[in-house]
Order: sequence, then C-alpha cells, then structure tokens
Amino acid sequence: MPHDDQKISRSGWRLLLKGNVIWLGVVSLINDTASEMIFPLLPFFLVQVLGASETFLGLVEGIADSTASLVKLGGGWISDRFQRRKLLVGIGYGLAAVARPLIAVAFLPWHVLVVRFSDRVGKGIRAAPRDALLADSAPDNYRATAFGIHRAADHAGAVLGPLLATVLLIILGQRLRVLFALAAIPGLLTVLVIILKVREVIPSSDSENSARLLNDSATGRSSGGGSERLRPVGSLGPRFLRYIGVIAIFTLGNASDAFLLLRARQLGVALTLVPLLGGSTISPRCSGPYLVACWPTGSGHAER
Repeated sequence: MPHDDQKISRSGWRLLLKGNVIWLGVVSLINDTASEMIFPLLPFFLVQVLGASETFLGLVEGIADSTASLVKLGGGWISDRFQRRKLLVGIGYGLAAVARPLIAVAFLPWHVLVVRFSDRVGKGIRAAPRDALLADSAPDNYRATAFGIHRAADHAGAVLGPLLATVLLIILGQRLRVLFALAAIPGLLTVLVIILKVREVIPSSDSENSARLLNDSATGRSSGGGSERLRPVGSLGPRFLRYIGVIAIFTLGNASDAFLLLRARQLGVALTLVPLLGGSTISPRCSGPYLVACWPTGSGHAER
C-alpha cells in the first residue's frame, strides 16, 4: 500500500506539472503580467491625461467589477451546458488581449470605459470554465494543490507586470500610450498558449476522473464517463445561498485601488513608482501562502 500511494503521488505531481494545471497557470501569469502593465497607471491616465473626473473613474471601476461578476454566471452556465471549456477560456482571454492595448488609442474618457467593459466581459466569460477545466484536469486529492499552483502563478504575474511597467516607463520616457500598446505582446502569448498547450477535458464522475487522469498519458482531447445533468441554482441548498449572500455583503465594502493609486500620484509619488505601489498589495501573497495552504495531505484527502 505505501508503494501504491507513493506511485499515485508521483503520478499526480507528474500530471500537475505536465498538463492543463501548469499551462493554465502559465496563461494566468502572462495575462496578469499584461493586465498589471496597464491598470495601475489607468487612474492617472484617465483623470490627468484624458481629463475625466474622479466620479467617472469610480463609474468605470464600478461598471468593470459589476460586469465581470454578472458575466461569470452566464459563462459558468454555458460551460456546464455545452462542455466546451477550452473554447470559452480562449474567447475570454482573447477578448481581453484584444481590448486592453486599445487604451493606447483612447482620446476620450468613454473610450476607456468601453475597453474596461470589454476586458471584464472577457474575465467573466473565462473565469468559471477555466476553474472547471482546472478541477477536471486534476485528481481528486490534488485539486486544492492545482488551484494553489494556479493562484500562485496568477499573483506572480500581478507582481511581474508592475515591475515590467516600471522598467518600460524608464526606458520609454514615461510614454504611457507606447507602454499600453506593448501589452498586446503578452496578450498574444496568452492566446497562443491556450491554443497550443491547453487541452479539452470532458468531465466525468469524481472517482472515474481521478483514475482516468492518473492513467491517461495521451495528449489531445480526453473523454470521461459523461457529465451529470445540470441542476438549478436553488438545488445547491440554503448553505450555498447564504455563502453567496455573505460574499455579496463583503464586496459592497470593497473599495477600488484605483482611488488609492490616483491619490498617491496627486501626493507626488513618481509615475514610474505607481505600478510598484499597485503591485505591493499583491506581492506578499503571490506564491508561498497559496502553495502551503493547498498542499495535499494524503492520497485520500481532497480539498475542503
């Protein structure tokens, strides 16, 4: 038995480091790098370059966050209905990759609003299918580890982006539009990784999924034993609905970092340091905490 457990452990880690888990982590790392090259600088660009009011800045951020939250519901439903997770992930990341660099040619405040709206639509489309694909691509007792790897890569990109933005601002002489346009490069790389490396996985039951993943070393499209029928949200039970309600209340008190970054610039923080200020809120949690918290405790223990 110990020998079998050790064999399963090696197989599980091999799967995580070669399959969708690692490649979806790479996708998130590159995407967040592109995103964080732009968005810490966006409040300054919108208010002090395009002449928008701070009220309009709040409107942009509010619409962006609300759009992502609402579209996630539709993206998750479509993902479960049609089982085409890779396609939805590609559409979501592709839309963001196309939209973000267009800030470089924005000359009116509402142009930025349209770009932010499009970017958040992309986030909403991809989020649930990506998480479902990630879960379907890992054995039961490695799912928490898979999500830990993914979140660590995601936050690492959110740190790398501001660092890259600072370097480019120094090299480019603080030419923001050129910097925004250059964010198209990592965006394109994101889409290419999805097309070339991420594979579709048809979900099966939990036990069948784990056995198939551990024993299937073939590349390309994998098949499972069929998916469960879709259930209405109400069937998830009152505990789930209460949990969603608590999250909604907590979110109402969550203020956008955009105002903090704009205020920092107004108080005299150099423009080249603004991206680093934005990244500093993420760096303490970018890697270690996620991996430690999600480390598998044994072959029979899935994440809670």
